[in-house]
Amino acid sequence: MAHDRYARQMRFGPLGGDAQDRLAAARVVLVGCGALGSAVANTLVRAGAGHLTILDRDYVETSNLQRQVLFDESHVADALPKAIAAARVLAGINGQVNVVPVVVDVHGGNIESLVADAGLIVDGTDSIETRSIINEVAVKLGIPWVYGGVVGSTGMSMTVIPGETPCLRCVFPRAPAPGSLPTCETAGVIGPAVEAVAAVQSVEAMKVLTGQFDAMHGGLVTLDMWRVTMETVPTGAPRPGCPVCGAREFPSLGSAVRQSVALCGRDSMQVSAHPPAPVDLDGLARRLDGLGVVRLTPFLLRFTPSGPGRGLTVFPDGRAIVHDTSDAGVARADYARWVGH
Repeated sequence: MAHDRYARQMRFGPLGGDAQDRLAAARVVLVGCGALGSAVANTLVRAGAGHLTILDRDYVETSNLQRQVLFDESHVADALPKAIAAARVLAGINGQVNVVPVVVDVHGGNIESLVADAGLIVDGTDSIETRSIINEVAVKLGIPWVYGGVVGSTGMSMTVIPGETPCLRCVFPRAPAPGSLPTCETAGVIGPAVEAVAAVQSVEAMKVLTGQFDAMHGGLVTLDMWRVTMETVPTGAPRPGCPVCGAREFPSLGSAVRQSVALCGRDSMQVSAHPPAPVDLDGLARRLDGLGVVRLTPFLLRFTPSGPGRGLTVFPDGRAIVHDTSDAGVARADYARWVGH
């Protein structure tokens, strides 16, 4: 390895000498390469993390370019999958790093095989369901992982070291109901908030990969880049009675059954929340107001976004029908975008 590439980084004491060699030997799996994922991938590849696998199911769209730093208009024109576009850009940044793109919809039936060789998993998703799956597989296999989330100007991050720190389920015992939280589509997101959360994730990843666990922040970091505030809330020890890291129950893993079903004779997919949860249609209607045409009845909510895009019909029990697609990954991405689960 040519250390001159990392000379400035190695002058920072904690990353000198052996630490840089440990980075070069690292194997990282990045789940999701959107806003957070592309920023983390950019940082870790420039830092010399030796092997990066990128898992992502989506393709590059014009609306991504405001905050997803690895992509440009040529990727939109070519309709490239994000994993492929990211790998091409990263190869030009640091040819010493082995970047492996995998275009895949990550779920409980395939995640174990996708992360089996990882020394670290980094969350670049925008899905509560997928984060729960990451948490379960990380605890089951004993792989550290770094959680991150961002919406509007706010974000948060937490690092999980199985057996040592609380897992995500310890800190968030109950998943919020679908439609109850804002998403980037309903509340927007600004680039500086993405970069700030990704920076926290990246520096925590570097600590884990170089074995410097004592330097970790040890809590849940929350920030608001519009107000320029940051706080770290200590998370303490694993929660007694946690079904994941305590009882080692992993209900999301091992099943290839998807919560997406093609509707016979129609170019539509039915998508269900996992775990099943009802949707407050009145609240969802308020969040979607102004983003397209919303029709609310006592039985369902129909939404057609402004401009290009697929419409969907959401039912109180958490099911939705995503129209004009027969692709399960596309349907689930639209569900996460508008309903937020």
